[in-house]
Amino acid sequence: MSFHEVRFPASLSFGSVGGPERRTDIVTLANGFEERNTPWAHSRRRYDAGLGLRSLDDMERLIAFFEARRGQMFAFRWQDWADFRSCLPSGKPGAGDQVIGRGDGVTRVFQLVKSYRSGDQSYTRPIVKPVLGTVVLAIEETRLYEGVDFEVDLTTGLVTLTEAPTIGLELTAGFEFDVPVRFDTDRIATSVASFQAGEVPRVPVLEVRL
Repeated sequence: MSFHEVRFPASLSFGSVGGPERRTDIVTLANGFEERNTPWAHSRRRYDAGLGLRSLDDMERLIAFFEARRGQMFAFRWQDWADFRSCLPSGKPGAGDQVIGRGDGVTRVFQLVKSYRSGDQSYTRPIVKPVLGTVVLAIEETRLYEGVDFEVDLTTGLVTLTEAPTIGLELTAGFEFDVPVRFDTDRIATSVASFQAGEVPRVPVLEVRL
């Protein structure tokens, strides 16, 4: 897939509206009961980048970014201000935030993930676009160091350990991350008059599968 490893300007994404979307197929039976099924293992996020625009200068920056991505052609990084850390948005990522695997004595490559829990249920989301310099790891609370004990691929979210963890030991991680997205339109309609009157264009952005 065509992807540019560049982040949409954070100052423009701040204030945008969006979040996760699920697809659920619902069949209502003759007796009134329902059968529900989903073809999606993972949610997909949608945003509107237009709401983050506050000036005509912001508009120019948006158009420059849009043109450089060739509209929908090339995907890019997006910071979701409501969900961009392995911990709460108000916290600081720590090496014990998320369990990403257990040692089997052989495996050295692990995928960064973030778990969402409510009651007895949970959902595990693959993290494929970690942010440079934010990934921290630990094995059973023993801190590991990037460049010495592990390497991280910022384009896939895979971490490679120098040595495979001992069987049964828990590998945990903390990190910040971006969402891989593309513009969901090939056209941006702008009007100086309407923008000065407080109206902003709609700029839909859609998460992509990698």
